[in-house]
Amino acid sequence: MKEAELREHLRGYYDEGLERDRLAQDRGLLEWARSTEIILRHLPAPPAVVADIGGGPGRYALWLAELGYRVEHRDLMPLHVQQLRDETAGIEGLHTAVCDARNLDLGDASVDAVLLLGPLYHLRERTDRIRALTEARRVVRPSGPVFVAAVSRWVTRILDLRYRLYLDHPQLAELTSHVERTGWLPPLTPTSWTGYSHRPHQLRAELRDAGLTVADLVSVDGPAFLLADLAARWDDPVERAAILDAARAFERVPELLGIGPHLLATARPR
Repeated sequence: MKEAELREHLRGYYDEGLERDRLAQDRGLLEWARSTEIILRHLPAPPAVVADIGGGPGRYALWLAELGYRVEHRDLMPLHVQQLRDETAGIEGLHTAVCDARNLDLGDASVDAVLLLGPLYHLRERTDRIRALTEARRVVRPSGPVFVAAVSRWVTRILDLRYRLYLDHPQLAELTSHVERTGWLPPLTPTSWTGYSHRPHQLRAELRDAGLTVADLVSVDGPAFLLADLAARWDDPVERAAILDAARAFERVPELLGIGPHLLATARPR
């Protein structure tokens, strides 16, 4: 799939509008709770300026603005930018625009922190991922944190097991082996998600080659993502506490970093 075809496919996928509420329901609740928790460990205090690059429809941008941060939100999808604009009327200190993570319209050392929580998913070529990471390093101030999310190399097998995708997509047996060798998941249907997945050591290497030093690298979701009744358990405070405690306990165990679908690195410019 060539880049123009990939961009058109991604636009079709995201134009369905499902990303807007993804982090507010089902397994997105765990991803959201853990991602915000991890980010707050290293985020400078407000009113620092945070660049939310590839920020989708703006869930993180709105959260940051509510905490008192000034936010520069950028996304490749016009729908996402418009969705955020629809929600930010009257909110000062939050600016959004369509922009490619590989060529940011922000000045050198112009922000205090960068969230790069989506772009690496959809950049198939290593050179493009390095460009996006290098741009994040360029716009952040010296010693500022850059938060980088990646999909685990084993995400296809994880999703296959959790949702029993093999029942409707028997080709996944062969495809999963291909994804685990190459990292690239081609679309299963004309409107399905497609993207790149990382091994933990590979993500570290790409951050290093972009001039960043890894301060932390954790598994976001951990094995709780596989629980069939995760959403029901999440509604119970005791169950939720146990799920989050397990995710924290597993988050840095080297053998278990890829056991959940998401990795999150905290890096700083060298």
